[in-house]
Amino acid sequence: MVVLTPGLSFLLQNAPSLFVPPALFLVSAHVVTRFLGVLNTDWSRVLGFLLSYLVFFGLRNFLLGLDEKRKLRELGAVRVPEIKGKWPWNVDLLLARMGRKKDGYPLAAVEDLAAQYGYVFSTNILGERRIITLEPSHLKIILATEFQKYEKGDIWRRRSQSVLGSGVFAVDGDLWKFHRSMSRPFFSRDRISDFETFERHSEVVLSVIRGRCGLPIDFQDLVGRFTLDSATEFLLGDCVHSLRKLIPGGAKSASQNGDVDPDTFAQALFEVQAQVSKRGRLAPVWPLFELFRDKTRQNVKILHCFINPIIQRALERQRSQKEADERHGVAIPEQTSLLDELVALTDDPKLIADETVNILIAGRDTTAGTLSFLVYLLTQHADVLRRLRNEVLQHVGPTRAPTAGDFRDMKFLRACINETLRLFPPVPGNMRWSVQATTLPPVEPGGKPFYIPAGTSVMYSDMVIHKRKDLWGPDADEFDPDRFLDERLHKYLTPNPFIFLPFNAGPRICLGQQFAYNEISYLIVRLLQAFDDIEFASDAQPAAARPPASWASKGGRIGIEMIKPKVEFTMYIEGGLHVRFREARTEV
Repeated sequence: MVVLTPGLSFLLQNAPSLFVPPALFLVSAHVVTRFLGVLNTDWSRVLGFLLSYLVFFGLRNFLLGLDEKRKLRELGAVRVPEIKGKWPWNVDLLLARMGRKKDGYPLAAVEDLAAQYGYVFSTNILGERRIITLEPSHLKIILATEFQKYEKGDIWRRRSQSVLGSGVFAVDGDLWKFHRSMSRPFFSRDRISDFETFERHSEVVLSVIRGRCGLPIDFQDLVGRFTLDSATEFLLGDCVHSLRKLIPGGAKSASQNGDVDPDTFAQALFEVQAQVSKRGRLAPVWPLFELFRDKTRQNVKILHCFINPIIQRALERQRSQKEADERHGVAIPEQTSLLDELVALTDDPKLIADETVNILIAGRDTTAGTLSFLVYLLTQHADVLRRLRNEVLQHVGPTRAPTAGDFRDMKFLRACINETLRLFPPVPGNMRWSVQATTLPPVEPGGKPFYIPAGTSVMYSDMVIHKRKDLWGPDADEFDPDRFLDERLHKYLTPNPFIFLPFNAGPRICLGQQFAYNEISYLIVRLLQAFDDIEFASDAQPAAARPPASWASKGGRIGIEMIKPKVEFTMYIEGGLHVRFREARTEV
């Protein structure tokens, strides 16, 4: 079976637009030359060839514009303000978007545009229109009340399909409902409150830190391994054991699953996300940069080299259990992992593999990022660290393993996690695709609604919304967990819950939300039981991980940051988070 590269697929899909204009010109030129005797010179043919595109696209845009004006009148709406570039087709805006990756702060460009154009604006780059909204009232409509009018859409699907396949994060409609129904039972309260997995891997984390004897350690790498081991065991029932590679002599006891090294697997997981993110920055012409090969393919193969044998074993186990039940009446045992749940519902290995990759990405990197940013913020706020440790010792003590009941009572711990999610949401930007022509309400009282054409990408950034001072108060750039506990909670968040969306909202809200809270809480409690101080090790920070000097002169969080936050699919710290832990000397 021939598999076309993204670039060749793109060219075939757009072939009519590429070849129809010159074909019409050639036919017209032949007729004119034959009967009128003109257009018989080479230069006139070249000029006519070029003009054919201008006439074709100009006429098409004119007709589309007339249709849009008609719909604007029917809906009583206005166009979303559009950012105009200096170059034709706004190519300069595309180049600017591509150039901000290296030293840019995540979503800072969107904040700057919002300050200039307001919280609702649009771009049209090479014919691809994007509407950006940073209004909570709009997100309530898009994600919840008019959910049926907005999908992930074809643009996102084409961009991510080589990685996510037909998994829950890439599909819509009945297929999305099916995937959602497959995964939901495993995220029940009983399942996500079983902390044995967290305990086993937390013990390894503590052992690794103690083995450093106060020397700097890359905490982001450490928790990336912790969440990878927890996720593969919880979701697949087959741990990759990446933490063991940090223990002397432990590398040999890491994953025995084929030839896939845990570090190779983790790097492949990162690289596929980075490539899909890069496609978004290069949109709409990203396929031309993958004309001869799909740049996710090699890393996707690595992921499936690890996942597919596990799936095959699970399918064989399920078939054997069914046969035993049919022959001898032996009851099929309760499923112990998400994979067991999936193979009980379907025997399609590709469907299971797609869903597994989707959930693994969501379950590993988002939690690792939040843990990294939380510990970073604790190193910058010693008073918060002391207060949080006191709460841990008060409710759990210095050695006992925490329970779900402990977490419910530890209000400050939840506030610290929420404040980290506010400043550094795991997925800082997202998108939907309008199924039909519709509207979003005006920003100003008495204004006309904004027109949303059918088939348009609607982008939003929870990270930018989370830092809007008119929504969170004048100290919105500061790390202050008390905003989730004091009068500010009732002033800002309670009456307007769509200003805080780290786990999305509506029917697509994250199924693993409570699982993530439990995993983060568990490791933080165990860390603060064992260590009474965490110091930011600036001396161990690689040069590439240090914030650019230009950041210091800027306002907001950018000016005070000691790290370089980055985003691909999810948020992470470039170059890692290097810290020192001090063994606990006092209980309180």
